[in-house]
Amino acid sequence: MSFRTYLIFAISLLFITQWPTVQNWLAWDRSAIFNHGEVWRLLTGNLTHTNWPHMIMNSLALAIITFIFRWHFSARQFTFLLLTLSVAVGLAIIITDIQWYAGLSGVLHGLFGWGAIKDIEGKHKGGWLLLFGLAGKISWEQIFGGSVSSAALIGARVATEAHLAGGIAGITIALLPLLYRKWKQSNPVKN
Repeated sequence: MSFRTYLIFAISLLFITQWPTVQNWLAWDRSAIFNHGEVWRLLTGNLTHTNWPHMIMNSLALAIITFIFRWHFSARQFTFLLLTLSVAVGLAIIITDIQWYAGLSGVLHGLFGWGAIKDIEGKHKGGWLLLFGLAGKISWEQIFGGSVSSAALIGARVATEAHLAGGIAGITIALLPLLYRKWKQSNPVKN
């Protein structure tokens, strides 16, 4: 499947999950997860959004990030990465005081962190700059909070906790194979 087709499918899914009846059933909701066992929300909360501008903004970001890092993955790898990041962000939100969450931004931060590490690994120009830029943005948000203009656009507080969780998860997912290869090289199997 081409990435153009993949993105059309993914953005169509984001569009469908924006409808109120679907969104109410899929958004990350602490009460529904813990009191009613609706654990799918850990994953699907990343597919829903607070409003249409939020969904459009995240859809455009997904298309741009996918375009920037497209040479690093196949559609199958990309799907695995999106699912893994979604679950990681959904689980990480549990340790925060967030009661309700909707948005793809945590996953987008994870994709960006993953891609930056892959650029560094492949010795592509700008990989370190991208990584430092991401670290700077996430650090700024942890200290000063999310963008006021973004909060006004999406009609909710920016979930900077999701950005942090996604960034850490994406970088970790990218580093794990590197660390494993280094470990295997330093611990060869003896016959």
